[in-house]
Amino acid sequence: MSAGTQPSGHARVAADAAARGLEVEIFPRPPAESLAEAAALLGITPSDIVKSLVVKRSDGTFLFALVPGGRSISWPKLRAVVGVNKLKLPTPDIALEATGYERGTITPLGSTTAWPVFADEEIRGRRVAMGAGEHGYSMFVSSDELIAAFQATVADISAPE
Repeated sequence: MSAGTQPSGHARVAADAAARGLEVEIFPRPPAESLAEAAALLGITPSDIVKSLVVKRSDGTFLFALVPGGRSISWPKLRAVVGVNKLKLPTPDIALEATGYERGTITPLGSTTAWPVFADEEIRGRRVAMGAGEHGYSMFVSSDELIAAFQATVADISAPE
């Protein structure tokens, strides 16, 4: 597919989910000013919203960290699980280049490169909401099915915000 015919963000997410046999529900949603407001709009608790963060390694490769709402990456924990001594959040333009998605819409589904996925253990066993590849859309997905679809590494990688 040439760059000019690349499907929209949420269409890429849907196509990748279908290819993986992963059931997702993608829907338009209004913007929210906070995690609490977003959760209220979706009718869920803040911890049921999962942030997909793209993280840069010192060798120039990336990984996805999936962290529940109300928590943030614990850098020491994530470095220990990944087995490296340096990780950082890239600038928005580098994150876009690494995934094909703008910050706030990032998801491993449909990423332009299939980076490894590390999921915080607290997301297991839930139906979660995540970004769906473009602003104004979210998706619901089973966290356990998402973890399985990506053969994600599940570990304690977060801390309360």
